[in-house]
Amino acid sequence: MRKLIVFSSLVLALTLLPSPPVHAAVVYRPGEGFHSEEEDSGVLEKSASEQLHKAQALETEGSLKKAIGAYRALLKGFPESGAAPQAQFKIAELNEQIGEPERAFTAYSQYISKYPRGKEFDTVVERQFGIGKAFLEGARRKLFGMKTFPSMERAQKMFEEIVKTAPYSKEAPLAQFNIGMALEKQGNYPEAIAAYQLAVDKYPNDDVAGDAQYQIGYVQMHLIENGSNDQAARVKAHDAFEDFTVRYPQSEKLQQARENIAKLSGTDLKKNLEVARFYEKTKNYKAAVIYYNAVIQGGKDAPEAAEAHKAIERMKQNVGVDALRSGPENAETGTKAQEARKMQAQVDTASRPDYAGPPAPAVPEETAQEKPKLRTSGEAAPLPEPSLPSQ
Repeated sequence: MRKLIVFSSLVLALTLLPSPPVHAAVVYRPGEGFHSEEEDSGVLEKSASEQLHKAQALETEGSLKKAIGAYRALLKGFPESGAAPQAQFKIAELNEQIGEPERAFTAYSQYISKYPRGKEFDTVVERQFGIGKAFLEGARRKLFGMKTFPSMERAQKMFEEIVKTAPYSKEAPLAQFNIGMALEKQGNYPEAIAAYQLAVDKYPNDDVAGDAQYQIGYVQMHLIENGSNDQAARVKAHDAFEDFTVRYPQSEKLQQARENIAKLSGTDLKKNLEVARFYEKTKNYKAAVIYYNAVIQGGKDAPEAAEAHKAIERMKQNVGVDALRSGPENAETGTKAQEARKMQAQVDTASRPDYAGPPAPAVPEETAQEKPKLRTSGEAAPLPEPSLPSQ
């Protein structure tokens, strides 16, 4: 029923569009079948060489559609001739020239299928890649001879075919990357990540592997910025950018990756710092030191880590080191043991990958993240046992 509604809507839309240009009449030639009058090139010549010369002459004079018809006639009349591969290539090439990229892509595919060792093989793959790239950049498909809408799915299928039929061509690595791009533009993010990962795994020594690794992190980060509260996604994004900085230190995107890592880390740093400040303000120093230590462990050279160091030193001077320790000072007293268990529970809870913060009142909301600068697995590691800086 749904398909019927969609089809009916499409028909209605087409009736509202301006009338398409009138196409040439279809004619029938004995022994040759039906042809578009525009592509009719007359009687088939007696030999493949003569038919090839005829097609070339039509091409030279600018009668491209008739030339396509002549090359098709050559393929039909002399399929085993030495001129057949050239005729198949010309059918594709001329379809490109007359603005029929999808027909051209199909004709190029037929060349690869029929003549995998043909001399134009590399050129054919290159031309197919160019057509796919045009669709990836917004080229419009045609319906009944009229341009309609861009199709990322069509671009995706084109690049998938290139990778399948020419996996060792120079275009294959970027074609695999572009599969990910097409999926990403369609909003199919898990599939896009898988496609990028395949580019990294299948073509690790190609320059495209670095771009693919970066995009894995970026897509994960995009999901976080668009409402995902999944801690695992945050960890995966962070790890993807970390892997990128280690494996591709010469990349021009290195600084962008580092900035994105800082943003991903900064969210947790700011969150933990706000919680630590709250506990220090309410004189729950043992809880405060847990969160200040989490900031230090996660931030290293970050400004938040420097502030956490200063805060711990300040508390040591104000209340003493013993007041900051979470271990039991006196195991003989039930109160101390209970307090120790309570603090250890806080540590365990704070270490969970899905931890969203303590149920403390009036904790400032997390600052909204900025968008990462861009062109173009696993669980979160638990927080270490809190420790005090050496005196």
